[in-house]
Amino acid sequence: MPAPARRILLADADAFYVAVARLIDPEGAGKAALLIVGGSREQRGVVCSASYETRKFGVRSAMPTAQALKLCPQAMCVPVPRGACSRKSAEIRRVLQRFTPVVEGASIDEWYLDLGGTEQLYENEPLERTAHRIRDAVRKETSLSVSIGGGTNKLVAKMAVEVAKPKPDNNASGVHVVAPGEEATFLKRFLLAEIPLVGPKFVTRLERAGLRTVNDVLEHPLPELIRWFGDREGQWLYDRVRGIDSGSVDGHGEQKSMSREETFSADVSDDATLERELFALTARVASDLRAELLAARTIRVKIKDADFTVRQAGRTLPEAVVSDRVIYGVARELLHTLRSRRRTEARLIGISLSSLATSPEPPQLALFADATASLETERDRTVARTIDVVRAKFGQDAIGAAQLNKHDDED
Repeated sequence: MPAPARRILLADADAFYVAVARLIDPEGAGKAALLIVGGSREQRGVVCSASYETRKFGVRSAMPTAQALKLCPQAMCVPVPRGACSRKSAEIRRVLQRFTPVVEGASIDEWYLDLGGTEQLYENEPLERTAHRIRDAVRKETSLSVSIGGGTNKLVAKMAVEVAKPKPDNNASGVHVVAPGEEATFLKRFLLAEIPLVGPKFVTRLERAGLRTVNDVLEHPLPELIRWFGDREGQWLYDRVRGIDSGSVDGHGEQKSMSREETFSADVSDDATLERELFALTARVASDLRAELLAARTIRVKIKDADFTVRQAGRTLPEAVVSDRVIYGVARELLHTLRSRRRTEARLIGISLSSLATSPEPPQLALFADATASLETERDRTVARTIDVVRAKFGQDAIGAAQLNKHDDED
């Protein structure tokens, strides 16, 4: 007897940062339809989240604020409410965990759920019905909305949630579940550029081969794809367009790690650019860490080379840390280690923090000895908290690596 099909859902909070900003400021942001969260009119920054109304003007997440305001000059800009977002994220997760204990946080506003083995618990109701009940419960208990995609694996759930999201120009219900066996048919509607991990440079290579849509790839057998793209990429593409994904939902125990990564629009070869990208990622993941009132002992840096080889290096510290200065200092050394082992173009860089614990008090050693005896001082933690305030008000780029290094030199 074949094994039962997996039952995977992805819950994605709708315009999460915008929704939270409206909740905490009903007299200000709550009344603004044209709302941009992140950055400000006076300082550089990027859009963290854009209301659906501003998206009609072409505003998108990760767009420079200045560009967003050119597209939509009447929009209201508000800082990212990081503390409130962390609290609301935890609230949503608690609701989801009532339906299954296997919940994996993919980001602050996305959660994978594995409902395998819950069929009898829910009296064999269709997965789509369960998803609607989950969505209703989240809205009722948190005042926030989530869209839910579902299927037999994480890839299909990720693609399905994009179809599920209600937008001003569609009639989506907020839930879209792909039935077992329908994965390949479902994916035929997408462009290759819409598939997760298909980056801009790979898109260019695909287009040179005359491949732009999923349907284009389905017309070619595996040996032909391997001849064009090599064993690894050819097999990966063959599986991807058919909705084949063996990744599991890791939802056991407490949150195990926090991570950020960036896929480059063009492969990067110089160390200076990689260091700048790593600093930007460090700033974001360290801010996420502090917003959750956590600290990390293990720091890991990941590089995906142009040939799709993934390499990692990590270090576990003797004490848990929270500051950008210390985390970036270790991460930069790990990056140098990876680059010294193999110097080739990189298509992705990432950083992850693990061995998480509650945010530490000043180490006892610092009470009796010079502060430099500890990896991280109370001054580091104070500076980190100040950085969070500055970035929340003026945008993520308000504090740069050079300013942190200056602080380091003054110690």
